[in-house]
Amino acid sequence: MTMSEKIRLDGKRALVCGASQGIGRAAAGVLAGQGASVTLLARSEEKLAKALAELPANAGQQHAIVVADLGDTAHLAGEISERLLSGPAHHILVNNSGGPPPGLASEADTPAFGTAFAQHVLASQIITRAVVPGMRAAGYGRIINIISTSVKEPIPGLGVSNTIRGAMASWAKTLSMELGSAGITVNNVLPGYTNTSRLPPIFAARARHSGKPLATVEEEARKTVPVGRFADPEETGYAIAFLASPAAAYISGINLPVDGGRTRSL
Repeated sequence: MTMSEKIRLDGKRALVCGASQGIGRAAAGVLAGQGASVTLLARSEEKLAKALAELPANAGQQHAIVVADLGDTAHLAGEISERLLSGPAHHILVNNSGGPPPGLASEADTPAFGTAFAQHVLASQIITRAVVPGMRAAGYGRIINIISTSVKEPIPGLGVSNTIRGAMASWAKTLSMELGSAGITVNNVLPGYTNTSRLPPIFAARARHSGKPLATVEEEARKTVPVGRFADPEETGYAIAFLASPAAAYISGINLPVDGGRTRSL
């Protein structure tokens, strides 16, 4: 089998969470472009319908949408899990959810940590439990979690996010050890500065705390990236698609930064 064949996803079905915008939407497009049938999951039916209409589709591909709020764990554990268990098996799961609001850990309300933990760790656990039986039966599974470079280096001003992302990384590493023998890999993709709706509020919060103009804050951030720019969401999507492919069968339990070299740790 050639390399181009090893990264194709024909005949595979992917479930992409947070797929109505940003990195999730970009990942869904790349996965579909590689031949996968994609189920898009997000809160907004209107945005999902628009994203669905823009997915590339060839013969044999059957895309779908699931309307769900990752913060509503009761709904996820009930109706959504039942739908996933009774429907076609998903070979690829992309766990992805919007980050908690920026702010200092020392100033965060205690409930903010619980809310973020539910939206990220608990929601991912619920959805993973629903799709793993199908992966086991197929002998093929790829669980890919979109987290943050804060897993390696905590990011100033993102106290709650830093905490929860670390929990996600430890959860994923544990899963990778438990599921590897079933042909299921578990990996984390760590985006750096990416041109999505997540970036402006982070820079705005930094500008407020520092008293610097917003443009100065943005330029300072750009200068910390060795390649000299922020990422396009599709660039993270390409990394996700590779980890989802047969070519990545021996890669599991890792944290892959997609950050233009910004992370200074090894």
